[in-house]
Amino acid sequence: MSWVPCDTPRTDDTVQCNSVETVIVPRARDLGGFEVRRVLPSVQRRMVGSFVFLDQMGPTRFDAGTGIDVRPHPHIGLATVTYLLKGTIIHRDSLGSLQLITPGDVNWMTAGSGIVHSERSDQDLRKAPQDLYGLQLWVALPERHEETAPAFKHYGAAGLPQIAGDGATVRLVAGTAFGKTSPVETLSDLFFADVALTANARLALDAAYEERAAYLLEGTVEIDGTTFEPGRLLVLTPNRQIVVAARTAARLVVLGGEPMDGPRHIWWNFVSSRRERIEQAKADWSRNRFDMVVPGETEFIPLPDGP
Repeated sequence: MSWVPCDTPRTDDTVQCNSVETVIVPRARDLGGFEVRRVLPSVQRRMVGSFVFLDQMGPTRFDAGTGIDVRPHPHIGLATVTYLLKGTIIHRDSLGSLQLITPGDVNWMTAGSGIVHSERSDQDLRKAPQDLYGLQLWVALPERHEETAPAFKHYGAAGLPQIAGDGATVRLVAGTAFGKTSPVETLSDLFFADVALTANARLALDAAYEERAAYLLEGTVEIDGTTFEPGRLLVLTPNRQIVVAARTAARLVVLGGEPMDGPRHIWWNFVSSRRERIEQAKADWSRNRFDMVVPGETEFIPLPDGP
């Protein structure tokens, strides 16, 4: 990619402008009959701050009698974040948590030394067609917290800070930004916000965090004269105030934080600063040594084949 001044409107995803360091186009992935768009990690970028994984789920509509069924599976070394825009999901985990997630809520599950969970559509709601649209994110834990005790906390949408004005509505999901601090407890210095913009509204992102990105869900935005369409992760240039201008009504999330304390290895659902820790987790799951039962579940996802 080449650097160019962004004083001429353009829509070429292969060209970088002074305020956008990298443009990532998600890859479609099939999760057993349910398609997601895999945004992170990518060849162009492994992490943004401590965010090491980002999937867009939907928007999709399930016919009556169907839904999402992610069977019990393990995690280590990370925190998972489920954030819905439409629909609902039932979360169960090996701590005994049972939680219905609705749009705008935050499920923050810290895997630490190990946890097992499932995510499924509600059985009663399956009787009618239902929509599902949202994001699944993983936050890599700082090395000193990788083996922390697993934990789960749910935060209702009404308890998250909202900032509104001049055509912009921001819900601060986690961290500190836009003059507010979210009640969501994290183990790293990060921010994550859900943003809705009316046509011609502008959102200013200051340089408080070294690593920042914007993922465009709906609508068209412009940064420094370059136009971006939905389904793009825009990794923003450090140490600059960035202004996102909505050319149409738009929905996006902005996220980032301070750089991680070192590289992370990712294999399946495991994240760690140490390759040998991932090998241990693989062996533990394949040999049923996690010893973590998810109440109400009898199935599980076996360890995938491959190195």
